[in-house]
Amino acid sequence: MSVRRLAKDQPESFEFTPQNKAWLERQIAKYPDGRQASAVIPALWQAQKQNDYWLPRAAIEKVAEELGMPAIRVMEVATFYTMFNLEPVGRYFVQMCGTTPCMLRGSDDIKAVLERRVGPQGKRTADGMFSWLEVECLGACCNAPMVQINDDYYEDLTAENFEKLLDDLAAGRPVKKGSQTGRVSSEPAGGAITTLTEFYGADGTSGPLSGKK
Repeated sequence: MSVRRLAKDQPESFEFTPQNKAWLERQIAKYPDGRQASAVIPALWQAQKQNDYWLPRAAIEKVAEELGMPAIRVMEVATFYTMFNLEPVGRYFVQMCGTTPCMLRGSDDIKAVLERRVGPQGKRTADGMFSWLEVECLGACCNAPMVQINDDYYEDLTAENFEKLLDDLAAGRPVKKGSQTGRVSSEPAGGAITTLTEFYGADGTSGPLSGKK
């Protein structure tokens, strides 16, 4: 288990925006009186999003104040879950899945692109645009290899289309979320040509799905 510490350089204060304060109040209202601590994870996540996808000490303490919790308890949550970034990340924070399905489908090629273009894990590019981290399974195994960039998934990656994705993000051009090869959901790569083409009834009948109601 790695040791997770707060960043050395910290902002002096943190305040939720009016929109995020109203959002947090709606989350707290979902829980019975005395159970406000149940909102700690969504509260930390919203604070992280507001603060360019990383959590400073002041944000952790603000969450504790809003939820009526000891600051150390919120600190325990923030330092335990790796979904919370304790140091500044790039404007585009790339989480690259390196678990077995993605590895077998070419995540090493994606990792090589990141190492060449962005640098070592946890380091931001000089312009502050990108940083990256190798993570465990992100749950899109059918469309491996894949990465998560900020809130969105990008799937069916190759070194070539991933390079283009990074180019487009850097240039501020629109990018396509999800599959980069046009795959629909988790269909077979060639389309649903041989998937569920026949029905099998409880009475033992069967036949083509075409025209079946």
